[in-house]
This record gives sequence, C-alpha cells and structure tokens, in this order.
Amino acid sequence: MKIAVIGPGHVGSSLGARFANLGHEVVYGVRDPEGDKARELYVAAAGNVKIAAIPEAIRGAETLVLATPFEAAVEIVGAAGDLGTRIVVDCTNPIGPGFALALGHDDSGGERIARAGRGGRFVKAFNTYGYENVSDASYPGHGDLRPLMFLCGTEAGARRTVAGLANDLGFRPVDLGDMDAARYLEPLAMIWIRMARVQGKGANFTWAMLER
Repeated sequence: MKIAVIGPGHVGSSLGARFANLGHEVVYGVRDPEGDKARELYVAAAGNVKIAAIPEAIRGAETLVLATPFEAAVEIVGAAGDLGTRIVVDCTNPIGPGFALALGHDDSGGERIARAGRGGRFVKAFNTYGYENVSDASYPGHGDLRPLMFLCGTEAGARRTVAGLANDLGFRPVDLGDMDAARYLEPLAMIWIRMARVQGKGANFTWAMLER
C-alpha cells in the first residue's frame, strides 16, 4: 500500500517506520522537504521512506495518515482538493490548554476533519495511546491478550482496511461503526493521556478486553 504520513512527529514517525517495515511504501509529507527536520527523518528511517511536500505526498498516496495537531489536520484536509476514494486515517485528538478536550458531546474532531474534506473515506484510529505503544504493541506474559485498537469511520470498507493495518501492528482492532463514535474515542484518549502524562504512570499500559 502507498501510505503518506502527514505530520511525522512522534506518532507519525512511529507509524511510518512500522508500516515501512511491513513492506508498505511510505512517504512522509512535510512542509519543508529540504529542511533539517526532513533530513533527520530520512536519516532515522535509514532511507527506508521518502520525504515530500505535503501536496505531493497526498497526490501519490492511496492512504493518508494524519498525525498532526488537530487544527492543522483540518487545514490540510481542507486544502487537499478532491481526495477521491483515498482512506484518511485520523490519529488526532482535539486537545486544548491544560490537556483539556476541546470538543465533545455533540461533535468530535474526527467528524470535523471528515467534514473538511472533499471525497475521501475517513477513519479515526491510532489516537488512544502514545507513540510508545505504536512503536511496540507487544505485552508479553498476558497469553493471547493484545492491546485493543478502537476505530470508527465513514465507510465500512475503509474501516476494514485500517483494522487490517492495526492487526498487522499487533493490536486487536475493535470497529465501533460510524464516525460519530469518535465522540467517545477522543475522551477515551484523554483518560490514557491523563494517566500516562499528567499523573506520571508512564506509557507502558493499554486497554485490553477480557471475554468469557
């Protein structure tokens, strides 16, 4: 699959590296492909990815991964033109000052990003944990339990594709249906963030499901 990762910070670069190692063709979309940040990304990836300006990265991709701050993701999608049938994976959370959730109840960041785009099949995923669990989803010693990766989105086929990617990364995907479920996924991410980052628990925990 040709995957463009837009916003190669901690989460984006972790996802890009994992996808590249699985054999996908990955390009990082950056604002300045000649800048120091782009060079650092290329060196860190050992040449296993490409670097391009954001519009070029989007044009050549089948799947887009949005790993920017939420406000930037809305702007990028709105400026991208017709996205056609591309899958757009939204990894963002609408976080305000003081680790507060900026949207909720009757709307979500995922829905706003989807409304900003022309065309495209939008899936909210990879937003509920930090980059540490994207880099390594393994938790030995727990039998067959795998970390859950909740997802939702505007189209069932796109959700199945992203669920497959999550499975390949070591997660157990859980499809919550339409994009309005992002109203629950984004607050769930805030629970993880509060525990891991604010209360100082650290990143070495995830959600899992026990079933009889």
